[in-house]
Amino acid sequence: MKFHISEFGKAGKVVKQNDVYTVIDVSELGHLNVSLTILHPGKETSGHTHEGAEEVYNFAEGEGKMKLDENEFPVKKGDIVIIKGGVFHKVFNTGKSDLKFVCVFEKYGDRN
Repeated sequence: MKFHISEFGKAGKVVKQNDVYTVIDVSELGHLNVSLTILHPGKETSGHTHEGAEEVYNFAEGEGKMKLDENEFPVKKGDIVIIKGGVFHKVFNTGKSDLKFVCVFEKYGDRN
């Protein structure tokens, strides 16, 4: 399966949508989920931890800041962040446009 990030909505299913963000999941794979988060300007994710579940974030548009445990750093289009299991992670949109990032992670129970 191949699609452009602009076609994520056609390839996947909206699983969360509110004034903070929209999350679209593509669940074609058996053990991995591919998810697009569209984080609106001035907003932030709630932040969470997954024991034993690793993730990769690929920032596709916009700019912001990411927190891994106590470490905070800027993120922008083209950045890739690798998150080890058990590490607290949170994303902040510090820009004036939507911050879009694709997450790849092992499928697990309810997400935060």
